[in-house]
Amino acid sequence: MNTTKKETNNKVRQFEQVLAIIEKYNHDKSRLITILQQVQEEYRYLPQEVLAYVATALDIPVAEVYGVATFYAHFSLEAKGKYVAKVCNGTACHVKGSMKLKDAFYKKLKLDAEKHTTDDMLFTVELVSCLGACGLAPVMTINEKVYGPIDAKKVESVLDSIIQEDAVEAAL
Repeated sequence: MNTTKKETNNKVRQFEQVLAIIEKYNHDKSRLITILQQVQEEYRYLPQEVLAYVATALDIPVAEVYGVATFYAHFSLEAKGKYVAKVCNGTACHVKGSMKLKDAFYKKLKLDAEKHTTDDMLFTVELVSCLGACGLAPVMTINEKVYGPIDAKKVESVLDSIIQEDAVEAAL
C-alpha cells in the first residue's frame, strides 16, 4: 500500500491531536468516555485507527475501547457531515408529520434510508427517537440549533440558508 507524504503527515497530525487529549487526562483509563467524547468532538466521529491508538496509549484492549464506543449512542464510528440534522420521530413529532421533514431532507440532499451523509460531507441526516422538545412538534436540530415547529418547506429554506452561508465562509 503506497501512502503519499501528505497522507502520512495528516495521520501524524491526527495522532498528535489525540495524544494531546489523552495527555490532558494523564493517560487515565477511567477517563476513557471523556477522552472519546473529546476525540469525537475533534473529528465528528471516532475513526477506527484512532480507537486503536487510544487503546494503545491507555494500555487497554482495543475491544474495551470499541465496547465503550459502540455501547453509547452518542458515539459514531462513521464520518458525519459538518452539519448534523436530527429529525425527531417521537410520538408527538411523528403524529405531526416528522416523516415529511425527513423526506424533505432526503429529497433536497439526495439521500435515502441507506445513505445518510452527502458526498461533500456537508450534511448528515439522522432520524432520532426523541429530542425532548415535544411542545415544538414537529422538531429538528441542526448541530445544536433547534427548529420547531417546522414543516417541509421550512426545511428546504433552512438548508438553502445553511448552504449559502457555508459557501460564503468557504470563499473567505
